[in-house]
Amino acid sequence: MVEAARKHNRIVQAGTQQRSDPFQRELRAWLDEGNLGKVKYVRLNRYGLRGSIGRRETPLAIPDSIDYDLWLGPAKDEPIYRNNLQYDWHWVWNTGNGELGNWGPHLTDDCRNVVFGDKVTLPLRCVAGGGRLKWNDAGDTPNTHFIYFDTGAAPVIMDVHNLPRKAGQNAGDVYLKRRTSAFLIIECENGYYAGGRGGGAAYDLDGKKIKSFKGNGGGVHAANFIKAVRSRKESDLAAPIEQGHYSTAWCHCGNVAYRLGGAYSTEEAKARVKGYKPWEEVIDEFHAHLEANEIDWKKADIRLGPVLEIDPESETLKGASATAEAKAIWTGEDRGWRKGYEIKV
Repeated sequence: MVEAARKHNRIVQAGTQQRSDPFQRELRAWLDEGNLGKVKYVRLNRYGLRGSIGRRETPLAIPDSIDYDLWLGPAKDEPIYRNNLQYDWHWVWNTGNGELGNWGPHLTDDCRNVVFGDKVTLPLRCVAGGGRLKWNDAGDTPNTHFIYFDTGAAPVIMDVHNLPRKAGQNAGDVYLKRRTSAFLIIECENGYYAGGRGGGAAYDLDGKKIKSFKGNGGGVHAANFIKAVRSRKESDLAAPIEQGHYSTAWCHCGNVAYRLGGAYSTEEAKARVKGYKPWEEVIDEFHAHLEANEIDWKKADIRLGPVLEIDPESETLKGASATAEAKAIWTGEDRGWRKGYEIKV
């Protein structure tokens, strides 16, 4: 998409609308002034309930009103055993990339923009684990997912929970020491920031609020795009497509690491980022999440991925992680690329 936009001189905006919210610029400037000291690490969280997508005994019939060949695009033409064609394609690897690829780019984009000022393109290393647990449906993307990103600057830890707070309760998870619904938590030497769409607040080390940030949730994003279309200046875009590419690619890294995963154990999971307490806390929270949902982790289908090593310049895998299997998933070749839908710029 980036190459096509450049080749054809088009204005292309990413759908990370929060970049058009003025409070993000205000927050970034405030942090850059050193008001909370050095950033120690970042937590990205998506705790949103999702239900089962069902499991049919016979393949789903495709309505005649849909051009199914075009709908599939490069994806494989496989029988569908979920109940609904639309939206739930997110939760199948053939056509989607799970909650990490659905909500995830919004969170990683917040982090890249606010914390790193877009100076970090791709992570240097990535570790992931989790599983699709409890539902026993036709989906195969994880509904509980935890990821570690080594950025070369501040570490970034992310987790996604789609199961409830506990079995039988219609409420999202809160297994997080800040006990908030914040998407973005920036832990610093002298305090922390916690917030989501449309604003948040900074706190000192004792938890006392020291500054609030309020925005519009990115409600002016369409106007920003129109302005850039009229001016023909990519610099007018709050969310140029290249930044959208990088923020999305972080999530692809997490998914690749997960899909390459093998057997899980608590000890091995913690050892992937050995001796790092915030990561150990995430693993402990994962187990608390499973226990609350009455899931026996020893019997559950949980994966733990290898350490992916990434070259941000070439956007390729390197080192021991650059196996043939990993490269096929990384490039999308494992999906088949059906004839007639090859990617061309």
